Amino acid sequence: MASMRDIKGRITSTKKTKQITKAMQMVSAAKLNRAQNNAQSFLPYTEKIREVVGSIASSETEVSHPMLEERPVKKTGYIVITSDRGLAGGYNASLTRALLNKIKERHKSPDEYGIVVMGRIGRDLFKKRNLPVIQEIIGLSDQPEFNEIKNLAKTTVDMFTDGLFDELYIWYNHFVSPITQEVTETKLLPLTNLTEGTKASTSYEYEPSEQAILERLLPQYAESLIFGALLDAKASEFGARMTAMSAATDNATALIDDLTLVYNRARQAAITQEITEIVGGAAALE
Repeated sequence: MASMRDIKGRITSTKKTKQITKAMQMVSAAKLNRAQNNAQSFLPYTEKIREVVGSIASSETEVSHPMLEERPVKKTGYIVITSDRGLAGGYNASLTRALLNKIKERHKSPDEYGIVVMGRIGRDLFKKRNLPVIQEIIGLSDQPEFNEIKNLAKTTVDMFTDGLFDELYIWYNHFVSPITQEVTETKLLPLTNLTEGTKASTSYEYEPSEQAILERLLPQYAESLIFGALLDAKASEFGARMTAMSAATDNATALIDDLTLVYNRARQAAITQEITEIVGGAAALE
């Protein structure tokens, strides 16, 4: 049985751990609020580009672009968004597990796919398993700017345009609430559903031509989808971390209560033992 000193030491260390998890919970809550605002503020931009591109794609004018055309799939690209740090519950594990299962289901050889990964957790896992990581980026800020992923987004989209990939998917955790994140797979390229669910609210005139505008906007739209997914994933990350730290704080509180009860019982037993010894000694002297 642990001594009173050991129990008191565990209580002290658990209290210090509780202070850390509580602080991390509060920091994550503040970052979550900013991340949600960033993700929501970016949506109108993406929706407007989609509206314009969809308007061109559905027009009677003959327009074409490699990003709009389906072709036989020889190689698939996966853009995977994970975090750089842990302590976020199942945020990374659920995403990578679902992706690995899907890859196993779809592909028979590593030559059939390639991975573009954001985040140290995913990068380390995929390299440890010798998966084909083609591009990587780590150390993104908590409130990322587009310039941080501009090169990665552009080169990844170019890989599809140049024929290295025949289709591109984005995998990330979609933010539903601070306690709920959904593993999401979105088909990025080819863009075959631009006119679905969208209705142009404005009549557009294009200068110099619809084809020229399409060639400029399509890559920009695809890159904006990647950045939008990153903003969504960041909100999910902070929600998951806040929830995990809240649970850790609650567990620390419960452990402190249990240890305090054990300590008080041990202390009471020690006092009773001392009183018994004193009474026994006094009785022996009579």
